[in-house]
Amino acid sequence: MASTASEVSQQVQSNNNRPIFKSVKALTESPELTSLPPSYTYTTNSDDEIVADPDEDDPIPIIDYSLLVTGTPDQRAMTIHDLGKACEEWGFFMLINHFVSKTIMEKMVDEVFAFFNLSEEEKQEYAGKDVMDPVRYGTSSNVSMDKVLFWRDFLKIVVHPEFHSPDKPPGFRETSAEYCRRTWKVGKELLKGISESLGLEANYIEDTMNLDSGWQMIAANMYPPCPQPELAMGIPPHSDHGLLNLLLQNGVSGLQVLHNGKWINVGSTSNCQLVFVSDHLEVVSNGKYKSVLHRAVVSNKATRMSLAVVIAPSLDTVVEPAKEFLDNQRNPAAYVGMKHRDYMQLQKSNRLNGKSVLDRVKI
Repeated sequence: MASTASEVSQQVQSNNNRPIFKSVKALTESPELTSLPPSYTYTTNSDDEIVADPDEDDPIPIIDYSLLVTGTPDQRAMTIHDLGKACEEWGFFMLINHFVSKTIMEKMVDEVFAFFNLSEEEKQEYAGKDVMDPVRYGTSSNVSMDKVLFWRDFLKIVVHPEFHSPDKPPGFRETSAEYCRRTWKVGKELLKGISESLGLEANYIEDTMNLDSGWQMIAANMYPPCPQPELAMGIPPHSDHGLLNLLLQNGVSGLQVLHNGKWINVGSTSNCQLVFVSDHLEVVSNGKYKSVLHRAVVSNKATRMSLAVVIAPSLDTVVEPAKEFLDNQRNPAAYVGMKHRDYMQLQKSNRLNGKSVLDRVKI
């Protein structure tokens, strides 16, 4: 028997009115669900928000990866300049010609969908509560902290320095291993260019962040169609931990980044990786490069899937501003040093809200 909307709503509430584990996908599969359960109602002050498409006079930066790694010296120098400008002015850019084949990208998207299409019982074998769990399936963000549930289900997998994978679906392990190997290489090459754009040695970030034992994670998000999308939020405004975040989408739009006080709609471009400056790169650059605030809005028409690959320091690395940028008189450190592991634990005790975790290490 199908659940009614009222019953479905009750399924995501415990006796003390706090949300418990239940997937958004399960909610949307109820034929009786015609309106948004109250626990998912997200309030925004739309009067204060400006949402816009990219401006022709200030377009989203595009970086050609091939020029960074195989271009002439002049082409590489120009690309490094453009990379620095994108990190400083947007904290975000589109990456083209990145040598991750369209075939492996499409296959990865298919495998992620196959995972989310497993039965709820199969997926809940991976339902974890700790941010350090190597494979973790869940919904919303932090159900013990969230006052409002977010309209998304997620799968997070640690894939470096030790590779992990769910056992199902059958092709997931092989495809994700290949995809992660290629994106790890792309991330490291981008960080070399970013190091040089900051006036540092090419290997500075790789060496000081101990990327040989660095932390790489897949974060797959599914946003099913929502009966009242104007009342819900896929993921609220936030920045990411780590150095860089490489994002792949399935062709359905919903990503918005904050730029110059406006929420900019980011289209889903075929064979393009979207790259975010993340919190630890802001710390290393002592605030020169800012991690970008972004969010995911939902629709009532199609399921959106995003696949993020986080490139981050090793868990035991103390992330702090590069000493080359510091002058106690004119340019003191703007952030305290903190182990990556401890930074992740801060996430566990914080609601997903802007730069609430990064603010904890600001001086």
